[in-house]
Amino acid sequence: MKTGSTEKVTGAKALIKCLEQEHVDTLFGYPGGALLPIYDELYDSDLRHILVRHEQAAAHAADGYARVTGKTGVCIATSGPGATNLVTGIATAYMDSVPIVALTGQVPSSMIGNDAFQEANITGITQPITKHNYLVQDANELPRVVKEAFHIASTGRQGPVLIDLPKDITTSEIEFYYPEKVELRGYKPTYKGNLQQIKRAAEEITKAERPVIYAGGGIINSNASAELVQFAEALMAPVATTLMGIGAIPTEHFLNVGMLGMHGSKYANYAIQESDLIIAVGARFDDRVTGKLESFAPNAKIVHIDIDPAEISKNIPVHIPIVGDAKQILKMLIKYVKRCKSEPWLAKIKEWKKEFPLTYKKDSKVIQPQFVIEKISEICKDAILVTEVGQHQMWAAQFFKYSEPRTFLTSGGLGTMGYGYPAALGAKVGRPEKLVVDISGDGSFQMNSQELATAVQNEIPVVAVILNNGYLGMVRQWQELFFDRRYSYTDISGSVDFVKLAEAYGALGLRAERPSEVGPAIEAAIKSERPAVVDVRVECEANVSPMVPAGAAINEILDLEEN
Repeated sequence: MKTGSTEKVTGAKALIKCLEQEHVDTLFGYPGGALLPIYDELYDSDLRHILVRHEQAAAHAADGYARVTGKTGVCIATSGPGATNLVTGIATAYMDSVPIVALTGQVPSSMIGNDAFQEANITGITQPITKHNYLVQDANELPRVVKEAFHIASTGRQGPVLIDLPKDITTSEIEFYYPEKVELRGYKPTYKGNLQQIKRAAEEITKAERPVIYAGGGIINSNASAELVQFAEALMAPVATTLMGIGAIPTEHFLNVGMLGMHGSKYANYAIQESDLIIAVGARFDDRVTGKLESFAPNAKIVHIDIDPAEISKNIPVHIPIVGDAKQILKMLIKYVKRCKSEPWLAKIKEWKKEFPLTYKKDSKVIQPQFVIEKISEICKDAILVTEVGQHQMWAAQFFKYSEPRTFLTSGGLGTMGYGYPAALGAKVGRPEKLVVDISGDGSFQMNSQELATAVQNEIPVVAVILNNGYLGMVRQWQELFFDRRYSYTDISGSVDFVKLAEAYGALGLRAERPSEVGPAIEAAIKSERPAVVDVRVECEANVSPMVPAGAAINEILDLEEN
């Protein structure tokens, strides 16, 4: 169905009008030859365009924007290498179920398949890492394609959609219209959940004596955090979160047992392993959570709530599956469940918390990385925390106190080094009123450090705190534990002066070399209201603890702080 009066416009102008109809306010991108008609239209548009310095950063920034706002992020790149540079960011969004629409330029339709200059089959390349993608072959179809792309990206299990735009499509003239609704046969996400399954689940939950709620990123995507807390309190059941589920329940809530899995708390892992019922909501039983599959929660029945039916029983057999939206299903369950007989169970977990707290060796002379995270948590209450990938990512998950959802952004499924800083820029653009802090390692930060130029040019005051240990820390940790300290190509010490690097881009550069300098440096960075980098020289061989070795059961835990 068409809406509004039609007018004759170019495909490029039609694209801009479509984005406006979708209430897009910001694009992250990098121009090129195949995009010239679109960029010419952007010149007169009210849409905000953030010029990144590498297309990968455009995808990550759109991802960060989407995660903090709940809206669909948009990135744009030219044909060939511009499009292929988006791939890592698109794959990151796909693995973490983040809604983005990626727009790519393409060579003219008549040249496709002829190995033309800057040609790449980006729809073929991205087919496995998008929910759907389009090669537009008729300019008249462009409005419909854009409408469908935003619908697919933002509904059901959210994820990235790519639209490939040959140059002749953007220069052709069409009668513009914008569809009022989308009709896609075969794509009808289930939201409501089967009532009989919900009642079955409620019966099992009420009978449970050692229940655990296992909460994933689906809670945050469906804006179900309030319902999760209400559900947990109704049952008096402990809540363990995945990495992506952090923030779904406040860190200091008495029922929160923290993150579970490879670097989860001992008490979260013990609770899962000794539970008699697991209520998994918006989580996918990935390998970092389950450890050895055959040994995972051996005595537990499993209720699995997920909007994606493909995740049900994919890794772990499920006793009661419920397909649908986490928010809607939790609301229904709250009506039917009764409080569990869980007092002895909660008392046991409380004992584990006292016996096995998350801790580290304090040092008055050497900066311990965990101390830095605690100091950031103390100074930057209610900030949005973004991380790169590695040891610092796990310390940020363990030692920062989160009070609300959409305040912890990280690359979970793909584990993308270089994600954090551009995602932090996108987050700050999406939520300018919030303090945004990027926690980084010295290895990860160098993956996309050129985006300091983006921050400075666009006056985006993100604070980057680099835990500088001179190593590719997580890989070094594995080499220490499992390869006899043979540090093969993981020593990157002395590779860059981050203070001078920040200053070269026009940002503020600060350094902390003693514990007493950490707090003042972070406070100075925040007060500057400028893009800032704080280089913190931390203990070079500090390890993330606890740790479950690969292939072990999740209660077979190494406590590296005791070694």
